[in-house]
Amino acid sequence: MPLTLTVLGTASPHPGPGRPCSGYLLRGGGAEVWVDAGTGTFAELQRHTDPARLTAIWISHLHADHSADLLAAAYAFAFGGLTPPAPIPVYAPQDCARRLAGFFGRSDVRGLSHVLDFRPLYDGHVVQHWNLRLSTRAVVHDAEAYGLRAESQGSVLAYSGDSGPCAALGELAVHADLFLCEADIDEHREGEQVHLTPEDAGRVARAAGVGELLITHVGPTLGRETATARAAVIAGRPTDTAREGETRTV
Repeated sequence: MPLTLTVLGTASPHPGPGRPCSGYLLRGGGAEVWVDAGTGTFAELQRHTDPARLTAIWISHLHADHSADLLAAAYAFAFGGLTPPAPIPVYAPQDCARRLAGFFGRSDVRGLSHVLDFRPLYDGHVVQHWNLRLSTRAVVHDAEAYGLRAESQGSVLAYSGDSGPCAALGELAVHADLFLCEADIDEHREGEQVHLTPEDAGRVARAAGVGELLITHVGPTLGRETATARAAVIAGRPTDTAREGETRTV
């Protein structure tokens, strides 16, 4: 199975008509991983696969536009007839399980342990599912946050999650075939670097020597095409916009 990326949603910080928040379906090496579960992405996930067949779920950070649809998935798996054959590993920041339990008025998620298996992420976390290797690095944000490097059969995809400029981001992206990178903001506020501008994304892509830059998670002060064009000027390599429903082979 080649490494492919299907875009489920890209919106920031809230969904719009036909545009859910951040979420992607990563397939490769016999595995299917739901990467980020932003608002509206669980419905889109069902267009492309049976969620009960997921190998794993990977969550970059716990802001709602990257994680809120874990609740929809929990209801589907526990009560909606989409029960997986074994608990699905959920790789996420430490507090994820407790927050989800809170929606059910509980102090822990033991009631969901038959469908979801929460495993905390940390800087340097590595896991292998079949022939798909997932490596995690901590990145700079205003919450515990991680970027992802996915490798399968010689193909490499890097994903920024939400991040400000930082060395870890470049390390994740080095020589990646496809770099899926946020460009959330038009410019940095003084003293605040918790997201990337299009120019930041372009600089990381250029320095890391990626094959292609794919711009995503563009905020409301920027248009997607404008952000992509600005990033392309700096990146000096093929640069495109992530669009809902599209699948790319890495």
